Amino acid sequence: QRRSLAPSQLAKRKAGDEEEEWHPPTSQKRQKPVSETESGECYRSPFRKPLAQLTNRPQCLDSTQHEAFIRSILSKPFKVPIPNYKGPLGLRALGIKRAGLRSPLHDPFEEGALVLYEPPLLSAHDQLKIDKDKAPVHVVVDPVLSRVLRPHQREGVKFLWECVTSRRIPGSHGCIMADEMGLGKTLQCITLMWTLLRQSPDCKPEIEKAMVVSPSSLVRNWYNEVEKWLGGRIQPLAIDGGSKEEIDRKLVGFMNQRGLRVPSPILIISYETFRLHAEALQKGSVGLVICDEGHRLKNSENQTYQALNSLNTPRRVLISGTPIQNDLLEYFSLVHFVNSGILGTAQEFKRHFEIPILKGRDADASDAERHKGEERLKELISIVNRCLIRRTSDILSKYLPVKIEQVVCCRLTPLQAELYKNFLKQAKPVEELKEGKISVSSLSSITSLKKLCNHPALIHDKCVEEEEGFMGALDLFPTGYSTKSVEPQLSGKMLVLDYILAVTKSTSNDKVVLVSNYTQTLDLFEKLCRNRRYLYVRLDGTMSIKKRAKIVERFNSPSSPEFIFMLSSKAGGCGLNLIGANRLVMFDPDWNPANDEQAMARVWRDGQKKTCYIYRLLSTGTIEEKIFQRQTHKKALSSCVVDEEQDVERHFSLGELKELFTLNETTTSDTHDKIKCRRCVNGHQVRPPPEGSDCTSDLSQWNHCADKRGLQDSVLKAAWDAAVTFTFHHHSHEEQRGIP
Repeated sequence: QRRSLAPSQLAKRKAGDEEEEWHPPTSQKRQKPVSETESGECYRSPFRKPLAQLTNRPQCLDSTQHEAFIRSILSKPFKVPIPNYKGPLGLRALGIKRAGLRSPLHDPFEEGALVLYEPPLLSAHDQLKIDKDKAPVHVVVDPVLSRVLRPHQREGVKFLWECVTSRRIPGSHGCIMADEMGLGKTLQCITLMWTLLRQSPDCKPEIEKAMVVSPSSLVRNWYNEVEKWLGGRIQPLAIDGGSKEEIDRKLVGFMNQRGLRVPSPILIISYETFRLHAEALQKGSVGLVICDEGHRLKNSENQTYQALNSLNTPRRVLISGTPIQNDLLEYFSLVHFVNSGILGTAQEFKRHFEIPILKGRDADASDAERHKGEERLKELISIVNRCLIRRTSDILSKYLPVKIEQVVCCRLTPLQAELYKNFLKQAKPVEELKEGKISVSSLSSITSLKKLCNHPALIHDKCVEEEEGFMGALDLFPTGYSTKSVEPQLSGKMLVLDYILAVTKSTSNDKVVLVSNYTQTLDLFEKLCRNRRYLYVRLDGTMSIKKRAKIVERFNSPSSPEFIFMLSSKAGGCGLNLIGANRLVMFDPDWNPANDEQAMARVWRDGQKKTCYIYRLLSTGTIEEKIFQRQTHKKALSSCVVDEEQDVERHFSLGELKELFTLNETTTSDTHDKIKCRRCVNGHQVRPPPEGSDCTSDLSQWNHCADKRGLQDSVLKAAWDAAVTFTFHHHSHEEQRGIP
């Protein structure tokens, strides 16, 4: 009979002595234990210990010993069972409010920490009285960003944060980031956005959402920059195309986001798309708006300005390397957009600031007008400087290679000179302009002369049709001339360009950027490149936004075979990074100096490793020199208001601009003559400059006036040796860095 061997059953049988002890039957063939061998050796694991019987008898301790034993157990601090663990000890628990003082998101005492806000120091008595749930905390920039910020960028981020949080001007939350090109304005604004989205002195995010409005060609660039500096920490929403319904759906979804953890807190959109879909964005509020290339908002009457101004957004940052472009009233529009009312109304600004300042800047101004203008200028600067930060590109000389900017004055060819004089004799708008009247025909004449300076081929059609000013001009062209082929020898500037490209290609591995205001000129560049078998890429207004980013990335690659990048200054002059090239040719000047400055800053930027050469080509004694002179007047005004330059010379009278339709064939440089340079003696440069030289101010870029002996660029030396007749002037950052 089988019986249970369970301990409970065995205990019952033993206690009651009911039956005799039962033994299980033994099998006839006994099996050898698994754990033993024939020699009796045991293979039991040394790590297994034999079970020991527990006794239920508690050890008799008095109450004092017991209490001491329990206290010794509870007094031991908890230790995380991870070797060398130095993190928090798990004080945060789900659903349980953390006790104690609030702490900043990042350590303010870490080496290299960028602290934007530091709470006031409190005495021990005040610390006892303060509400721990309302105590302000440090605002510290994320170390991921603060480690890569340069000193001037750290200063800029702190300035921006103080402006948008109303700590600089109580009641105003806007500012203008007016750093010159290449100083990292984009990185500073990304740092500002990330900080506001993550923290504040109240230990919560300052804003929920931010919006970046930029030119269409820079939307993808902004998206890439956010990805570059923040990695996967944030997911921006970039809108650079799509149907109206799709864009509206995305914008409504963006505006409906709420809470501490917004999925896509940054919207990147172009000015054109914003203007067309402004209604969807005006239904809610956005914590911060950043307007890149903000000089687009210089006219307060246009639709884009009004649409942006109607946004429910107090915090506004305007980015512009060239805040003053044409006049002070445009400057007022920018300041009024970010901080409404600090300069009064437009009429008050014009009466109180603009008119006195401009009268004082005129070369014909009286002493009283100059004194009044300087006083109003100081007053304007003192107001605007509270919300405007401006650093010049001189800072970059510490981080970037040397940049040599050169103004090359090229004589007209005999064909160009005859066509030019023929036009001046025939065109009626000349007389109208001299009388002080500017009509549509006058503006058309200006354009015709500018194109003639580039190449006679650009006005050949007008000569064929015998338009006003070009009657009988077709007979001046060579026999059998055709516009299908480019002939560089017919244009002074094209001849110089042809030599520059040939010498560069044969003597170095440098790449060249060619910039022009006219797509017709870019067509001529293409013909020249095909004739010389130069590989090139072209970017103008006809190229889609997505394709632009691809060709820029390909051109910047060191392995790309393209030698020339053709750029329309109207389409891609702003914000592009073309560090793959280190030589840039500005083929024709623009009335607006900001357009030229923007275009010329494409190559001298972060990431550039080579010495940069900028060639500004001007036709000697023509309307192009008059345009350049007008640029210097506008840049002088900008340097007075924005750069606070006090010694800008008054070289040009506004009345002299009426001499647009003249041709000076006897001068080597009309502009050089007008600035009355005393560095040159008998046409040669003098070093050191004579005492009281006029060439020390920023108005003039003619710091060296040289013949062939003064040339420092081997390319231009070779071009000179190739019998090109032109005059050369240049402005170099070498002198600013103390290089002899």
